[in-house]
Amino acid sequence: MKILDKYIFRQFAKAFLFTSIAFVCLFILINMVEKLDEFMDKNLSLLEIARYYLLSIPSTILIISPVSALLSSILVAGRLSFSSELPAIRSAGVSMRQLLTPFLAGGTLILILNILNAWWIAPAAFTGKNAFEQHNFNKHPSEPLQNRNIHVLEPGDRIVSIGTLDLDCSTLSTVSIEEFRGARLVSRTDADTMRYEPTHKVWLMQNASTRIFTGENEAFHFAGAKPLKLHLSPKSLAELNLQPDEMNIIRHYRYLAEKKGAGFSGLERSMVKFHNKIALPFSSLIIILIGVPLSAKKKRGGLASEISITLFAGFLFLGLQKTSAILGYQGIISPMLAAWLPNILFLGVGYIIYKTSID
Repeated sequence: MKILDKYIFRQFAKAFLFTSIAFVCLFILINMVEKLDEFMDKNLSLLEIARYYLLSIPSTILIISPVSALLSSILVAGRLSFSSELPAIRSAGVSMRQLLTPFLAGGTLILILNILNAWWIAPAAFTGKNAFEQHNFNKHPSEPLQNRNIHVLEPGDRIVSIGTLDLDCSTLSTVSIEEFRGARLVSRTDADTMRYEPTHKVWLMQNASTRIFTGENEAFHFAGAKPLKLHLSPKSLAELNLQPDEMNIIRHYRYLAEKKGAGFSGLERSMVKFHNKIALPFSSLIIILIGVPLSAKKKRGGLASEISITLFAGFLFLGLQKTSAILGYQGIISPMLAAWLPNILFLGVGYIIYKTSID
């Protein structure tokens, strides 16, 4: 790396660190004002409050990283432009592509850190934060979550209907299994309970009554205990209330694969969040392509106007992320497109600004 690249890289790194700390403190301050009454009502100590906000920092960094990267590139490139350093650099034969090199190097480092954060650190911190909120802020935190009236599509055109689950999801009550052949109902089995046998990895139905339909005829069978092999497992049922933000990237992928295999519907939100874990770390790198070329030339209004414009662009990016995610949750667009759409649009805008700046 050349001396000039090292100099710009250090300035960018310092600016990013400063803006990130400033934004994190601002987010914490705003949240603290909102929750101050709850903290006082629960008589939480300063150490507990500090732990709560430490657990919120990883997810906050993911949100503010694009804005911090954009503002940092504006501050550094803008200062070089308005101090006449940039014209001297450009007159020495340094192209816009070469000028972008240290910024993109910094953006790549931010990308790597954000990948580690989004895939591993933030989910672990969110789990701790969620447990803290359940323990301290819920009105009845000791009451377990209950799952009722669950319908699962099993491979082989079978629909499993479950009345209630027990705490460890190994015993199901009021179970009904319907088997179809095309659109025709072939059989239906009803049982009072169904218990999982981990040794043989089968479900054991208790007091199972089976009706088999053949044409206009119906056959009835009753069994005190009936073993049944299902794709469904207690683990997949136990994860019904698990939030996608609590899962690392590997666990999230396995969660979606198992749920799809078991025929669960309504996975759009979880799929959008999975693709967001991949797409969001790239946003800081992409948005630098807007900040540096935009500040490479002196403009009326000075550095303050450019900072205002780019801050608007940064928060517009966050707003676009939220909007596209909602569209993905509702199934209007595919989950992958919902996660990557802001990056694609801003990459196109950044490329246009870059081409304009070198003309």
